[in-house]
Amino acid sequence: MKAIAYDNGPDSLHLTEVADPVPAAGEVLIDVAASAVNRADLLQTKGHYPPPPGASEILGLECSGRISTVGEGVEGLAVGDEVCALLAGGGYAEKVAVPAGQVMPLPAGVSLHEAASLPEVACTVWSNLAMTGGLGRGILAADAHWGRTELGAPRVLIHGGAGGIGSHAIQVCRALGARVAATAGGPEKVAMCRELGAELVIDYRDEDFVERVREWTDDDERGRGVDLVLDVMGAKYLEPNIASLAPDGRVVVIGLQGGVKGELNLGRLLPKRAGVLATNLRARPVDGPGGKTGICREVVDHVWPMVAAGDVTTRVFREIPLERAAEALALLESGESHGKILLTVDGV
Repeated sequence: MKAIAYDNGPDSLHLTEVADPVPAAGEVLIDVAASAVNRADLLQTKGHYPPPPGASEILGLECSGRISTVGEGVEGLAVGDEVCALLAGGGYAEKVAVPAGQVMPLPAGVSLHEAASLPEVACTVWSNLAMTGGLGRGILAADAHWGRTELGAPRVLIHGGAGGIGSHAIQVCRALGARVAATAGGPEKVAMCRELGAELVIDYRDEDFVERVREWTDDDERGRGVDLVLDVMGAKYLEPNIASLAPDGRVVVIGLQGGVKGELNLGRLLPKRAGVLATNLRARPVDGPGGKTGICREVVDHVWPMVAAGDVTTRVFREIPLERAAEALALLESGESHGKILLTVDGV
């Protein structure tokens, strides 16, 4: 099959031929129609984000396509099914072998190519906002245990609101009844976040998001601050994120674009009874507690109906042929994309 290989850095991506993958027991083989580009792919080409043991060295964390082979022991999936899938690697290719638990049906009303834009963002957002952060699960909503029954909708701050994860997260928060603030860089991205449903959008290039959050939540009986922060920056935003929290709030770190080491002032965290968590999706096990199979099932049960209802939409910025993968990564790294960039395979 044809696949994208690289030597050193995103500029070195090139099309090559490699052996077709063979699905093991419990896996299916998918003929890839499209794969989406993610920031993790950039990091991998630079040697900073290697695939977990046993995963394909080929780039690509999500795809859509048609099942061409069903491995031993797989039930409920058949040759010819149109599906999308969460991957640990291997999406930048014509074929990929995937554990059956990470294969999902297409959401109603979503095309085969568009579906490639959903698995990584949907699983990342749902696992962190709902499963880890508690949004929509009675932890940050009307919950007597947290003393918030009469205090209204939770408030969430999403960093990078115009990106693939951020744009999806804003919509999921709104569908769950939360009030949303987002950060973005530049007027066009600010306008996009507002269009998606963010009540407050902060241009991080020339505004202090801590001060804007305090102003936005000044009327909240919980104290000035948000209940949940979804953060892609890491160290750079650690202290300001804590300063932005309401009592009992949580910061969930899912990216390290702003560095890996920061100073944590426990004296600011302790009085708020707040928490800082960091999670990773790619290295999770397939099965078991916190595994990808369980996350994918929850996404199908909870997020796909939001997509079918139009409450959560796909945000495809551009489709680029697979052989031009280097161009796609350069576009992502430039920061000029608003939503997902897809790599498409001829004839699928």
